[in-house]
Amino acid sequence: MGIRNAEAQTVRKHASVLADFSAAVQELCDSVSPAVVQIDVRLRAPVENEEGRRTGFVSNQRASGSGVIVDGTGYIITNAHVVEGSREIDVSVADASNAARKDAHKHYPARVIGTDKETDLAVLKIDADNLPTLSFRDSDKLRQGEIVFALGSPLGLENTLTVGYVSAASRQLKADQPVAYIQTDAPINPGNSGGPLLDIDGKIAGINTMIISQSGGSEGIGFAIPANIARRVYEQLRKEGHIHRGTIGVVAQDINPVMSQGLGLNRHPGVILSDVLPHGAAEAAGLEPGDVVLAIDGREVTEARQVQAAMLQRGIGENITLDIQRGGEKLQKSVAIMERPNSPLALADLVSSQANLVKELGILALTLDEKVTPSLRETRRLNGVVVAAIPAEYAALNPGLKAGDVIYSLNTTKIGSLEDLRSALVALKTGDPVVLLVESDGTLGYVSLKLE
Repeated sequence: MGIRNAEAQTVRKHASVLADFSAAVQELCDSVSPAVVQIDVRLRAPVENEEGRRTGFVSNQRASGSGVIVDGTGYIITNAHVVEGSREIDVSVADASNAARKDAHKHYPARVIGTDKETDLAVLKIDADNLPTLSFRDSDKLRQGEIVFALGSPLGLENTLTVGYVSAASRQLKADQPVAYIQTDAPINPGNSGGPLLDIDGKIAGINTMIISQSGGSEGIGFAIPANIARRVYEQLRKEGHIHRGTIGVVAQDINPVMSQGLGLNRHPGVILSDVLPHGAAEAAGLEPGDVVLAIDGREVTEARQVQAAMLQRGIGENITLDIQRGGEKLQKSVAIMERPNSPLALADLVSSQANLVKELGILALTLDEKVTPSLRETRRLNGVVVAAIPAEYAALNPGLKAGDVIYSLNTTKIGSLEDLRSALVALKTGDPVVLLVESDGTLGYVSLKLE
């Protein structure tokens, strides 16, 4: 009889723990759901054939995703791929004035403040005030095994909560990709993109971005962009509308067993600087090829991608501290982060949205001159029009031009300035062909479209 009583007490104890956990999850869901939004996008996209090749036609399409409100005045963070090519964006927000009905929503048109394809993040703005928000946590402190929650609109099913664990706190999917994702087994499906991955305190641990699947559905392998990267990108997109990428001017490599033995390093895994670029910030700080990187800002470094990842979380002009080993000596070096040389993104700082807008092509443009050339590689010609940026609100009109491209002619008319380009476009009417001669990445090619 005593054994049965003990078993019953154990069952009641476990039931109580599970009831407390269930109640806590319900409370969490009620508190965070109003800050998570559904995003519906109308866009024009190229039509592809069965082989995946573009046919030359475009069609009107719809797409959906999720987002999270991070500022009560209407700033929302989501994935760049959710709003790519958008012409109209509708954001569905929980109606706070009718809290008794969870299905009550208000709809707002949204404009794109900026996108960053490298991290697959975008910032939207809706005209609203006093909205519920969620805050970011320090994702560097996230650990494998933590309970996390994915909230969003998978397959269009709004306000869906799924629960899982952090499968890996830092998972690099490609060797040349600096972003290390949070891997989770919390079910994530199409439509969850852009929604938050939350910790048990209801803070944003990451922004859900993708799944790896053989069936097209969730198979327990989902990925989120870490909150620290998302916060940095959000702040810069909100302030400037684009992202400046930094560098310290080094080439870092993983130390393999052969390298460790041959170079007498006695360190594997580890990271070694195979090159320190001339005239860069690292050279100025005293770093040398062959230095072994032990830590960055006090955090141990064991993989080369951690050096790249450090740049994603810091802005131009900030300093990072590297602990290094040089032979038998341990040193500490403070290095300033500088903008990547010849970065077309620097062109965006030279333009204003109205003075440089060429709406017909969906670009912000500049006349090629001495102010522009420092941000470009050597060009074929001395006169032309440089694409400085692609404003997100007109991206659907862009025929494929990118920042840094140089336009030399339109049809048979030579283009030597922004005024020339505008005059040539004004002379055309809707439906007329437009053929641009463009230098892109050092080569010439034609870009064609029909004027809308």
